[in-house]
Amino acid sequence: MLNNDFQNAVAVVTGAASGLGWAIAQKLSAQKVRLALIDKDMNRLSQKALALTGENDCYAINICDEVAVRDSITKIADQFGSIDILINSAGITGKTNIKSADTETTDLRSVLDVNFMGSYFTSKYCLPIMLQQQYGRILHIASIAGKEGNAGMLAYSASKAAVIAMTKVQGKEYAGTGICINALAPAVIRTALVDAMPEEQVSYMTDKIPLKRCGTLDEFADMASFIVSKENSFVTGFTFDLSGGRATY
Repeated sequence: MLNNDFQNAVAVVTGAASGLGWAIAQKLSAQKVRLALIDKDMNRLSQKALALTGENDCYAINICDEVAVRDSITKIADQFGSIDILINSAGITGKTNIKSADTETTDLRSVLDVNFMGSYFTSKYCLPIMLQQQYGRILHIASIAGKEGNAGMLAYSASKAAVIAMTKVQGKEYAGTGICINALAPAVIRTALVDAMPEEQVSYMTDKIPLKRCGTLDEFADMASFIVSKENSFVTGFTFDLSGGRATY
């Protein structure tokens, strides 16, 4: 087993108040990572952060606002002294079960703003800091939908495909600088949202997965933790699968 010794590294985690973001925040906190936690829901985020044992601070930021992201990343770097890790977990699905001709432009733009532009803004302003350090790890959370395209989920699938493409571009651009930039594409992960769905709906989704089950938050956090570790030093521009065998490429 790898130690994933982060040695008091500083990590920025977006969408940290719930779901995947909260799972990785807990995992990294247990590994002594110092955390800058970002979410739009400050009340929920600050309450959740009380359960963490390590050093952390909370930031209520609209990641669709470039100026707010820029100023906050600068503040975080000044406060913590560095930014070693960026994990972009913030995301929304938008309206689903809608065919392309019936989609609403405003909804599509909203999903692209959060899922793609938000990840673009945070990485844009973290990269210069990481370049000065000649070290960094960036993890964009994508989705199997970005690889396969989910019918009825045009906005979400397109936004995650854009995240995967950005990962490939950034990985090539910053190779050799000490910065590794990768993505993680989960299938269905067992979250409170999934638990609230009718069992028939969960069965429909898991039937597409050869392992015939959802992934767990622990499985997600364990893989994400490795991807942003120092040990993962020869992989960049890559999209890791967490799909129970569903991925086709």
